Amino acid sequence: MEEARKAMIAKRFAGNAAGARTGGAGSQRNKSKGGLKGAGGDDKKLSGVLKKMQMQPLKGVEEVNIFKADGSVIHITQPKIEASIPCNTYVVSGNAETKQLTDLLPGIMTQLGPESIDRLRQYAAAMGAANGGAIPEGAEDDDDDVPELVENFEEAAATD
Repeated sequence: MEEARKAMIAKRFAGNAAGARTGGAGSQRNKSKGGLKGAGGDDKKLSGVLKKMQMQPLKGVEEVNIFKADGSVIHITQPKIEASIPCNTYVVSGNAETKQLTDLLPGIMTQLGPESIDRLRQYAAAMGAANGGAIPEGAEDDDDDVPELVENFEEAAATD
């Protein structure tokens, strides 16, 4: 059986020189595969899509704050912003840092929404409980009441 196998192999490859060779004239050419595509290919695709959407740069924005559900804030200083108003699409890019809401106070107060205000009140209540409920020295009890009118301004306007 062993001899029959050797005879068959010899018959198959000895008589046909092209069957035993690898490479050379007449053999199939191997195509080289391209290198790995990195993130640069994705950036080119993204920029192509953004060009089709006719994105326009927005100037004069100094910072962007994105409020997350867990109370942290993605803070981007000197962002590059592009917008397509008809497509309702905005692209914000720049150096981003994740910070806590309390780290950005008081400059961020005008940007807070109702959820963030509630979270800030809860934080203030927790800090008040940690201090024993006392108001710290130097801080005033800031009630949202309207102060009482001390003078009669109509009389003062009539005398002038």
